[in-house]
Amino acid sequence: MTKETKWKDSLFYYYCIKFALSAYATLFSIIGLVILCIGIYAEVERQKHKTLEGIFLAPAVILLLLGITMFVVSFIGTVGSLRDNRTLLKMFFWVLLVIFITEILLIFIEIIFENKMNTVFHSNIQEGIRHYYDDLDFKNILDFVQEKFSCCGGDEYRDWNVNQYHSCNNSGPLACGVPYTCCIRKVPGEVVNTLCGYKTLEKERLELVDIIHVRGCIHAIGLWFKDNFEATFGIVLSLLVPQVIGLVMAWLYWQKLNEIYSKEDTVDFRRLEVRDFSFNAVDLTGAGWCWCLPREGGYVPINVVDDEDDGDTICQSKV
Repeated sequence: MTKETKWKDSLFYYYCIKFALSAYATLFSIIGLVILCIGIYAEVERQKHKTLEGIFLAPAVILLLLGITMFVVSFIGTVGSLRDNRTLLKMFFWVLLVIFITEILLIFIEIIFENKMNTVFHSNIQEGIRHYYDDLDFKNILDFVQEKFSCCGGDEYRDWNVNQYHSCNNSGPLACGVPYTCCIRKVPGEVVNTLCGYKTLEKERLELVDIIHVRGCIHAIGLWFKDNFEATFGIVLSLLVPQVIGLVMAWLYWQKLNEIYSKEDTVDFRRLEVRDFSFNAVDLTGAGWCWCLPREGGYVPINVVDDEDDGDTICQSKV
C-alpha cells in the first residue's frame, strides 16, 4: 500500500476534506446571505422611488437572484458535508458544475460572437437610456460608467436622442443634449457644469472632441478589458477558481463517502456457514408470542446451540 493510498484511507483525510468543504460552503452561504440582504434593501428603496416604467436593468433584482443562488447552493453543500449526505453532495456538485459550465460558455460566446453581443448590449442600454430619469439605480450606474471609462451612451453619444428629455424633438432645457457625465473635464475637481452637453446632439463628432466623450461605453469597456489583459484575467480567475475548488472538494468527499459505504455494505461470503434454517430445525423455546431473538444471530438450529448460550435469551415469555 502506497503512502497516497494510506493517506486517503486514513481518518485524518476524511475529517480534513469534510471540514474543508463545510468551511468553504459555510463561507459562501454567509456571502450569499449578505448579498441577499443588500439586494432586499436595494429593492425596497427602488420600490419607493421608481415609477411604473423604472424596472429595467435593476441591480437590486440581480443582487437578489445572485444572493438566493449562492445561499441555497452553498447551504446544500454545508448540510451535505456535515451530515455526510451523498444525495445533497451530488446536488451541490452538479448544480455548481452547471453554473460553472454556463459561465464558461458565456465567456466563449462573448469572445466568438462579440459583434452580436454588442448589438444585444446596445439595445438593452438604449432601453435603459429611455428610462434614465425613471430608474435611479440604472442612472447611477450609467453615470459612473460614463465618468469612469470616458464614454457617452451605448454605441455612441447620439443614443441619448431616445430619451424624451434629451430628444431633439423636445423643447426643454435638456433637449438635443447629453448628461453632464458625458462631458470632458479639463481640470480635475472643477465645478461641474450640468449643462455642458447642451445642444451637442446637433453637432458632428469632430466639433465635440473637446466638449464631450463621443465614444460609446460598449466600445470603451471592451477596449479597457483588451488593454488591461492582466486585470481581465484576474477578474475571470477570481470568479472561476473558487468554483473549481468547491467542485474538487465536493467530488473528493463524495468519492470518500462512496468508498466508506461500499466497505460497510461488503459481505465476505466465504466466512458464512451453511446452516439449516427450516422451521422444524429452529429452537423457538422461550420465544412466546413476541419471538424475541435469543441472540444477535437470531434463532439458530437446536443442534448448534451451545450450553453456554442457554442463558443468553434477551426476553422470554410464558407459553
